[in-house]
Amino acid sequence: MRILIAEDNQNVAQEVAKGLRDASHDVELANDGRSAIALVETNTYDVIVMDVMMPVMDGYTAVQHIRRQNITTPVIMLTARGEVEDRVRGLDCGADDYLTKPFSMVELLARIRALGRRQRGDASPTICLRDLVLDIATRTARRGARKIELTNREFALLEFLMSSSPTPVSKAAILEHVWDQHFESASNIVNVYIRHLREKLEVNNEPTLLHTVRGVGFVMK
Repeated sequence: MRILIAEDNQNVAQEVAKGLRDASHDVELANDGRSAIALVETNTYDVIVMDVMMPVMDGYTAVQHIRRQNITTPVIMLTARGEVEDRVRGLDCGADDYLTKPFSMVELLARIRALGRRQRGDASPTICLRDLVLDIATRTARRGARKIELTNREFALLEFLMSSSPTPVSKAAILEHVWDQHFESASNIVNVYIRHLREKLEVNNEPTLLHTVRGVGFVMK
């Protein structure tokens, strides 16, 4: 998806942009509300990530202006202000979702995917690979008629792998997207969770779907 990030804190903006680009999204940046409006009025975006507290023009005002122009692009308000009144104000201004700092990149990506599905009108938010079906809405997984019980972390890992299929993903990418942090290269946590997934995905001699790509990482195919 093509995503606009309006954020005056350059460290936050660059970190979010990197996470979105690593997830194969096209990203543009604006450092205040007025700049964001100028970009929105001349370009088409799938999602706008809008900070509230910005110089020149705040996020609330920018979203109100965008909605007055009949621009319906989904907006996620991204802010350190987490009071109920602030969330209500953001939604009343025309935002579609609200995420409070500090936040997990995994959650931001999930919310962006949800808004993208809503915008497209997808009736069934599922990812399928052969007889493996992952339902994002109900957070359930099945292989054929067999239900697969997954922890939240295992579900996030499987979603990332299936969303990336058939492209292999590295351990570093998995750590950033699923754990939203960097571990030392010697960390074995990815291998541990990959083993857990394999044990749950492949029982009774079911065909292998999760493969190791030597020197690269892992791939679902």
